[in-house]
Amino acid sequence: MTFSTDLRDNIAIITSHVEKLDALHAPDLKSELVRVAKAGTSHIVLDLSESRYCDSSGLSAVLIGNRLCRDSEGKFVLSGLQASVEKLIQISQLDRVLTIVPTASEGYDYLVMEMTESQLGDNSES
Repeated sequence: MTFSTDLRDNIAIITSHVEKLDALHAPDLKSELVRVAKAGTSHIVLDLSESRYCDSSGLSAVLIGNRLCRDSEGKFVLSGLQASVEKLIQISQLDRVLTIVPTASEGYDYLVMEMTESQLGDNSES
């Protein structure tokens, strides 16, 4: 299994089980992201703690996840970045675009907080 998905409270936590998120595995990640989005989940945490390497095709898959969430008015969070992956994201300046947290659990908590704040904002306008 290259990627696994855990769905909790309308938040999908997708965990990468590949050491290299490259051209070989990026299409599988894109498929999983699209599958989750089509199922109606607009909040995704992508846990890359097991991935020690990422190339441009891997980054492309990550950006697809970010766009899918944004298009459905959700949030996308990246977690568990290994040093080499984090460096690539910084070099490509994607750390300015993506929400990045240390662990998947913190990503989940972040999204729960965002959803709660959004609901509170909606309620105060009515």
